[in-house]
Amino acid sequence: MVCKPKVLYLPTPSHTKRVFTEGTFQRMRERFDITLNETEVNYTTEQVAQKIRGFDGLVTGWGTPPLAEQVFENADRLRIIAHSAGSVKHMLSENVVKKYVVPRGICVFSANQAIAYNVAESTIGLLIMTSRRFLDHALAIREKGVWRDPSIPRNGQSLMGSTVGIVAASKVGREVIRLLKPFDVEILVYDPYLSEWEAGRLGVRKADLDDLFSHCDFVTIHAPFIPETVGMIGARQLKLLKDGAVLINTSRGKVINHQALIEELQKGRFLAALDVTDPEPLPKDSPLRKMPNVIITPHISGSGHYGYYKIGASTLQALEDFFAGKTPEGAVNFDQYARIA
Repeated sequence: MVCKPKVLYLPTPSHTKRVFTEGTFQRMRERFDITLNETEVNYTTEQVAQKIRGFDGLVTGWGTPPLAEQVFENADRLRIIAHSAGSVKHMLSENVVKKYVVPRGICVFSANQAIAYNVAESTIGLLIMTSRRFLDHALAIREKGVWRDPSIPRNGQSLMGSTVGIVAASKVGREVIRLLKPFDVEILVYDPYLSEWEAGRLGVRKADLDDLFSHCDFVTIHAPFIPETVGMIGARQLKLLKDGAVLINTSRGKVINHQALIEELQKGRFLAALDVTDPEPLPKDSPLRKMPNVIITPHISGSGHYGYYKIGASTLQALEDFFAGKTPEGAVNFDQYARIA
């Protein structure tokens, strides 16, 4: 009789329902010896440390506490952490990674590629909706009773045939690039870590940040939230945007200097669609809430059944691949810890 790998499953039932189909979760339970968290209360770090001994794998998710040193001191058999969510930084500090994860060769998987599908789809939707002023026209009819409001442009540069700037060739950025292919666009990318060879493989042209902002009809931001990206987009770049350009942010609000953003948007030169802001939610008196050239959504670009169920499917695939002796697609490269979101 073959013993199944023992896996400690930390997420709550509500998390499970969000990211696993019934079939996927049933398969996980059949393939592995799973110990579930059957409550709707997330475990504390201390509770994880008490439970982890004897387990080969650990499944984590939204709500997982920091996996501090006491967890790894007790993790006598742990070989893989499969994170059924995005960033792992909140639960794995750089010190823990250097002291335990890397020396022990523990594989850490992140399902952030699955989330990228939803964010990228939202980005394409915002690019089309904003450039075609769909919301403005719809509100003019609903709230003003005006058919074809003359104050709203009906002609101009839409997404097709435009020049699009991608800030960061992250997983989301790359998925946006893939989805943009049918739109016959020229794509410029700012990413200091993107090689010329990789840019060629992606079919994009590398550009510095100022060049990207000054030449593109659309700019969409997909940079990770790390110290070097805080305030990366400031007054200099925003002033370079073309009149009539569209700025999209579905990454993190702090990547843009919001005071500079407010000041430039008040001139009415360009349009912005912000799924993320700084802070969240915006204060009720924030000028961004009232500007006619700004669309704000409440950080929902990552939501959606497609990407969420991909989280569960890819988490199961990572466990199956790892225990079959393969490196899971989505394994975190901790040589780049400082650069990952």
